[in-house]
Amino acid sequence: MPFPRASGLLLHPTSLPGRFGIGDLGPEAYRFIDFLKGSAQQLWQVLPLGPTGYGNSPYMCYSAMAGNPLLISLEALRERELLTDADLDFPQFPSDKVAYEQVSQVKMLLLRRASENFQVKASPSQREEFQHFCQQKGEWLEDYALFMALKQAHQGQAWNTWKPEIARRQPEALQQWRQRLTAEIYLQQFLQFEFFRQWSQLRHYANAQGIQIIGDIPIYVAHDSADVWSHPQAFRLDPKTGEAALMAGVPPDYFSATGQLWGNPIYNWEQMQRDRFRWWVQRFRAMLDYVDLIRVDHFRGFQAYWQVQQGETTAMNGEWIEAPGEELFQVIAQELGHLPILAEDLGVITPEVEALRDQFSFPGMKILQFAFGSGPPRGT
Repeated sequence: MPFPRASGLLLHPTSLPGRFGIGDLGPEAYRFIDFLKGSAQQLWQVLPLGPTGYGNSPYMCYSAMAGNPLLISLEALRERELLTDADLDFPQFPSDKVAYEQVSQVKMLLLRRASENFQVKASPSQREEFQHFCQQKGEWLEDYALFMALKQAHQGQAWNTWKPEIARRQPEALQQWRQRLTAEIYLQQFLQFEFFRQWSQLRHYANAQGIQIIGDIPIYVAHDSADVWSHPQAFRLDPKTGEAALMAGVPPDYFSATGQLWGNPIYNWEQMQRDRFRWWVQRFRAMLDYVDLIRVDHFRGFQAYWQVQQGETTAMNGEWIEAPGEELFQVIAQELGHLPILAEDLGVITPEVEALRDQFSFPGMKILQFAFGSGPPRGT
């Protein structure tokens, strides 16, 4: 699709100001959109919006499709009478950075309280809206809610350390745990319901002001995630331990003499081809619920990816493997139409990667300080 000339800013919502220890989807987010409009900007770029795991990186989330509950606005919950003024009498948090552990402890207690109040106070129409949301997102929400409830029950341990019957998703074990964790599953569903409700309102407001939102898809997902736990056949895992048998990264370059060993599990592309990339289609469809434009991180990995064997401590000893990117994007186009994708094609990019990008008319990227110092463009 054509991309008219436009400008904007990158700001992740966690960086918005506020008195609750972390930026959220409340009043300051709307003020930021007003600022963009007043500055004649057309784009707001955000990082991945998923629930962050260890290290609080938005590129290592517990789900590729869920939203981060810490972004939920407590003020919006108060307006809906799910929290009180007294609930929002917060301790003083640092004003220059997010103290994630402290914020999470306090905020999750209040989000749990809001969920309990919703369960008691919700009107028939609100309950219907909640049920509709759960049904509409059920393709990924059921597994995600159970996964997060199980993590809570296992004190945050990685899924492959759970008892084998639940780590390997045996049907009887799944049913038993669903019954046992009913309340916690409801909480996780409510948090997603509220996140999407608030985000949808914010996105609608941005669009009404002439602002489009650029989202971000990391090419890989965290090993300790609902995606890997619920779709193990789609990843290269050790059949005995459940760990990543083949790990993602990039080889040594001018940024790092030992390369970058990310540790994410490599995709089982052969299996994904057999089911017509069902998980990827689901993922892109979920992204379109969030954003107007999609930045695909590490796009070059869809043409060829660097894989490293389990046990390596650096990315030096790996190999390039060709990926079925052309087939993937053909299937996505057939299922969802031509998507508004921006390809992150930074670094050492081969002609094959450029050909894949150009075949589907995906705009590439330049970093300003590097954009004009590499000699004349090809063909001149």
